Amino acid sequence: MRHRFFHLDPELIRSILDGLSLERLFNQLLLASAGDAENAMNWMRELQERGYIGAKVDLEAFFDALEDRRLIARDGEGGAMLTSAGERSIRKEAFEEIFSSLSRSSAGYHPIRSVGEGSEQLPETRRYRFGDDVHRLDGMSSIRNALKRTLGDLELCEDDLEVHETEHLTACSTVVAIDISHSMVLYGEDRITPAKKVALALTELITTKYPKDSLGVLVFGDRAERIELSDLAYVDAGPFHTNTREGLQLARAMLARKKQPNKQIFLITDGKPSAITEGGSIYKNPFGLDMKIVNRTLEEADLCRRQRIVITTFMLATDPMLTDFVEKLTQVNRGRAYFASPYNLGEFILADYIKNRRKRVN
Repeated sequence: MRHRFFHLDPELIRSILDGLSLERLFNQLLLASAGDAENAMNWMRELQERGYIGAKVDLEAFFDALEDRRLIARDGEGGAMLTSAGERSIRKEAFEEIFSSLSRSSAGYHPIRSVGEGSEQLPETRRYRFGDDVHRLDGMSSIRNALKRTLGDLELCEDDLEVHETEHLTACSTVVAIDISHSMVLYGEDRITPAKKVALALTELITTKYPKDSLGVLVFGDRAERIELSDLAYVDAGPFHTNTREGLQLARAMLARKKQPNKQIFLITDGKPSAITEGGSIYKNPFGLDMKIVNRTLEEADLCRRQRIVITTFMLATDPMLTDFVEKLTQVNRGRAYFASPYNLGEFILADYIKNRRKRVN
């Protein structure tokens, strides 16, 4: 078992648990255990044995309630397993947790060139200009302007008219590429769970607020593989190298099939590229920055640029050598890069997604 809570500072565990409901704690442990409901339940029992969950809390009744709500079910051998309703619950909670903290995010924003379909009327108004859509006229503001100008006579002229501001809702196609190499769980720091949580939150955001957008997810280690959104909760890191180039290649292929005018890749990684695929075999070099691997990866970033695919890299490491590589990749692609920690990764990504799919229309 990779996660052993007794290695952590007891006060840290208590501070974490104090802010969590039982269900939220269960969902967190589900993500950390790659969707293994039985393992998550055992971890909760262990936490109670160690005094981190009150002795009066009836965990078995809580587990029975989850089963009654069909968030978990029993397999043929009596073991607990996550249901589709449980997967939806995780997505919703991930979204609510991250979205509620966006107002505190300090991420910078860099708008992308975009062409929108459809618009959303805003409460703010401005003076009418020739060519504005008359359906956007604000009648009350226009009449008020006329009355003020004529001192009480209702006599409209063009200078009195006001129209509502609008925002274009740009249609986006996004691929989230998640690094599942060994470094994502190296040195006892779990980085794969926050990466999964971000993708789950994006899924909920898009399906509820931007249903015309599309979201795909892939994972990359020695090789890159597309996964279904329903498989996200079960993703885990493995003993893999980092084939960033193949991850970008697969993301580019997925986006090529989409009709949305704006296409982007969210690249979540904490390590240097250490592998590429050549002729069906994998060339690996975990030591330093191999210029053959680096150059092939940068060439793929440039291909994305030529196809107008923006790469936004969320880097979970601050080593100067790795930082230089990410900055070079960003320069080649003309994309964006954030250097974030696993603890505010979700704020960065959701804020970036929302900001860069909208623009004010005058």
